[in-house]
Amino acid sequence: MALTAFTSRLGLGQGRIRPQRGTPASGEYLFVLGDEEPGRRFELAPGDFAEVTQAVDVTGVDLVRAALRLRVPSAAPAGMAWEASLVVDGVKYARCLGLPGRERLVTDMAANVSKLSGVHTVGVHLELVSL
Repeated sequence: MALTAFTSRLGLGQGRIRPQRGTPASGEYLFVLGDEEPGRRFELAPGDFAEVTQAVDVTGVDLVRAALRLRVPSAAPAGMAWEASLVVDGVKYARCLGLPGRERLVTDMAANVSKLSGVHTVGVHLELVSL
């Protein structure tokens, strides 16, 4: 596998990682597009993304939910934002935008899966998008 801005430090400062600047009270891991370490810069283009997914049996489930904190560096390109979304089988069911230099707390992002049954791929998708 060729190393890129998205794969060169997986598990250290990129992808799904244990936070370097203190562990959250919940003990959860972070999901990072780019790098958590300040000062590490990469050239990102619209459409670049990172995502984490897993197979989930949604039979009898009405909603898939996520709580997240979206922190976008101030150095993000002008006219761009980060979009966090809940995806089911690659389709965005719910999404929110994070603007450069801002932190956004999303306490309840939900995807309606009440019409689905069986095992589906469910995940969180983080993408650089044009405004």
